[in-house]
Amino acid sequence: MDVAAYLARIGADRPATPSAEALAELHERHVMTVPFENLSVHLRERIVLDEDALFGKLVQRRRGGFCYELNGAFAVLLRELGFEVSLLSGRVFAGGRWTPPFDHLALRVDLDEPWLVDVGFGRFARRPLRMTACEPQADTEGEFLLLDVPGGDVEVRHNGEPAYKVEQRPRELSDFGPTCWWQATSPDSNFTKNLLCTLPTPAGRVTLAGDLLIETTDGKRVERKLASDEIVDAYRAYFGIELAEAPAAASF
Repeated sequence: MDVAAYLARIGADRPATPSAEALAELHERHVMTVPFENLSVHLRERIVLDEDALFGKLVQRRRGGFCYELNGAFAVLLRELGFEVSLLSGRVFAGGRWTPPFDHLALRVDLDEPWLVDVGFGRFARRPLRMTACEPQADTEGEFLLLDVPGGDVEVRHNGEPAYKVEQRPRELSDFGPTCWWQATSPDSNFTKNLLCTLPTPAGRVTLAGDLLIETTDGKRVERKLASDEIVDAYRAYFGIELAEAPAAASF
């Protein structure tokens, strides 16, 4: 991987040594610059989970992605920088139930203590979370609590509500291939039902959901429906994504 190019993409300097402080800086810069988006699903672009493909998409094409892509690429960068990284299978809490394994990909980084690292869950912590902490952890995006649950998993709660839980067994990126394919092709997947691109801002968040632009600043939410000729400009202005034409939600 071209580490210098990846660091330039997220506006970060190369850390002198792997440390909790360096990890937090890399994590926050990644979250703030690389959008969570599912455009490939609706543009019918093949999603390939390997190092070259992910680097090409996120860094060379300056796109974003969803969890398998964002955390998959970030794991490679962290390893190149000397961090000890494990890929973890997660189950998301949605619709009052836990989804199947491999529905989410999160990372564990082991330093003096283990850290939960996740730059691919949409609205989530901007900085890593201590995996062994018993107390709530404050973040710009709210309060997070990590709990050991039966079976050895770790449950992550955001503002008191379950977000997802992760296994502790390390996985390979290829293990997530079948579920990634399902997420991108099944009519039952949330990613095929909705067209989404979102990124936190210093004062809140900006989201483009189809043709609806949602800007939240200091807790105030403003929505605006965009005309077709405004959508391409919005992707460029808010997310740094260059598109030839406005994407449309595909039918599956």
